[in-house]
Amino acid sequence: MRGLVSPGLALCLALLAGCSAVPAPPVARAPEPPAVSDQEKQDRHEKAPKPRKKVPMLASGRYRVVGGHAPPRPGAGPVVRYLVEVERGLPFRGREFAAEVHRILNDPRGWGRFRRVDHGPVRLSVALSSPQLTDRQCSPLRTGGELSCWNGTRSVINALRWARGVRQYRGDLAAYREYVISHEVGHGLGHSHRYCPGRDRLAPVMAQQSKSLAGCRPNPWPHPGNTREPSGS
Repeated sequence: MRGLVSPGLALCLALLAGCSAVPAPPVARAPEPPAVSDQEKQDRHEKAPKPRKKVPMLASGRYRVVGGHAPPRPGAGPVVRYLVEVERGLPFRGREFAAEVHRILNDPRGWGRFRRVDHGPVRLSVALSSPQLTDRQCSPLRTGGELSCWNGTRSVINALRWARGVRQYRGDLAAYREYVISHEVGHGLGHSHRYCPGRDRLAPVMAQQSKSLAGCRPNPWPHPGNTREPSGS
């Protein structure tokens, strides 16, 4: 008859009504993340990969001497006077580059004692240069827009290498920068190229590590075993 519900349909409706009345299980809340201290935030920021600087193939083509002076490290021995130049238009701060060069040159593992000045007379200069200016400064040596050189008065540092390093140093840009400064200034002090002495041994700093390690391990220092800080002058 019309209007009557069959027993089977009534049972289905009852079951559905019963299921809908079952309360939903509680939703588990995600645990609150632990608070991050200011020091941890700073550490994370310092360890985060820095974006590469975009180095132009040619900037202005003109150098600017970085002003200021810095004393040599304490100790005995002669002092080398030098100055730092940066090509105008490069994306590097002159004072930051000069400070890094001075730290490297005066490291106990380095060549000796260096005084940075901003006028002559000097023994040499360290000049951060775009790839094309490097090629011009280093001619007739072929640097191919990639290598650095000593040109007789300047340790010409290719800004592209300074920004990116080389794959032989496996991403250790700081160590590569130490190498390229030590190597090119080494030429300015009269040191010639050397070769890898044997597989898995430390490469001499005057080996052409920017090209190849030839089986040696990377080494940015003239005196890698000297870790003692010099005592008073």
